[in-house]
Amino acid sequence: MKLKGRVLSVASECVPLVKTGGLADVVGALPQALAPLGWEMRVLLPGYRALLARARDWREVFAEEGLFGGRGRVLAGEVGGVEVLLLDAPHLYDREGGIYNGPGGDWWDNPQRFAALSWIAARIAREGLGDGWKPDVLHAHDWQAALAPAYLAYHGSGGVGSVLTIHNIAFQGWAPSSLLRELRLPPDQFHPGALEYYGGLSTLKAGLVTADRITTVSPTYAAELSRPEFGMGLQGVIQARASVVSGILNGVDTVVWDPETEVSPFTIKDMGGKAGARAALCAEFGLDVPGPLAIVVSRLTDQKGIDLIPAVLPDFIAAGGGLVVLGSGAPELESAMRDLAERYPGRVGLRIGYDEALSHRMFAGGDAVLVPSRFEPCGLTQMYGLRYGCLPVVAAVGGLADTVIHANPAAVSAGVATGVTFHPTDATAFAQALRQLVALHGDRKLWAKVQKNAMKQDVSWGASAAEYASLYEGLMA
Repeated sequence: MKLKGRVLSVASECVPLVKTGGLADVVGALPQALAPLGWEMRVLLPGYRALLARARDWREVFAEEGLFGGRGRVLAGEVGGVEVLLLDAPHLYDREGGIYNGPGGDWWDNPQRFAALSWIAARIAREGLGDGWKPDVLHAHDWQAALAPAYLAYHGSGGVGSVLTIHNIAFQGWAPSSLLRELRLPPDQFHPGALEYYGGLSTLKAGLVTADRITTVSPTYAAELSRPEFGMGLQGVIQARASVVSGILNGVDTVVWDPETEVSPFTIKDMGGKAGARAALCAEFGLDVPGPLAIVVSRLTDQKGIDLIPAVLPDFIAAGGGLVVLGSGAPELESAMRDLAERYPGRVGLRIGYDEALSHRMFAGGDAVLVPSRFEPCGLTQMYGLRYGCLPVVAAVGGLADTVIHANPAAVSAGVATGVTFHPTDATAFAQALRQLVALHGDRKLWAKVQKNAMKQDVSWGASAAEYASLYEGLMA
């Protein structure tokens, strides 16, 4: 394949090196998805302590002496087929604790930590690396990298186009205005039309007003962000830049998430293994469920709609349903899930925490996956459900609305339904969706048809990678 261009992807996390959420999955998947299309992508990450331990023999390809309080250097290597650049700046990243926070909460110098990442990204974009590699496009992800487009705009782009992807607009990278000069931002741009954000700074806003192109992780989320209930205070900025905003769905790793490789394998043509996986899951949690077995694999937060489950579960249980929950989050929601497991022994299973292997067993054995999110930029859970014939029951927001076809009469008649959607995200609508799920499960012929429809859906990175490639080509042109 002829090389079409080079892209510098800059982010705070990336599978398989470091992950706290779906952002890491996207950043890690894009390089390999784009390679067959002629795009060479390197990923710039902060040099967290655990990452540097894997990079002892990597080569230095860039350096800056006065990088927000100390020396920084960029090391180049490869991990899992991904070309990685690590920003080794011990004064910013070599510390115990999480990548965003320590024992007392967010790291006090997060504005400087991620400004440094963005600053080096912009310099690499303008100047290239010591090994001769220079990108044609800079692709920044979320607030942690959002100053990179701003630095290109305010300090010179070197002819490099910029893309900023919003994975979740709720996280905006706020900093006090007193840091304006320290963060190497021009004082004359501190006004509502540029950097000023409710009296302070938002690194995400800085990127939104300066990036050449803005993407989100689903078309519906892109449209939602221009409305107050989803824009989180930045809806006016999205409206003003609507001509350069687009939504590109995420994909999933169809090699990792493959029902044919599970303990009890099955295919769209032979679903026998799914019945075995269901029986094994019930046995694992001591359940006896005559109706649909639903699963929840999620952070336990209000954003994910987990607080609605206690209100809707009694009727679902009475109708024959069962539930297995895997996740952790807000203490009060963890407690609510424990109460449900105690109240409905034999019908509700619970595992607080996260277990990758268990999540695979749950998608393989579950009949339906519940995703009652109040907002969901894209979501991968429902895509795993589609791939495993674990029918999604989802709120009709963001990427959930873009990936699940509601089993209404028209969709059923046309033979295209893949799950159940509901709106608005409240207990009344959610309860109705579960009633529909029970009725659907009771019609074995229709259930099997919708399962097969779900498993036929292309949830890979193929189409999404092609859209990113087209976006990059447009910037180069």
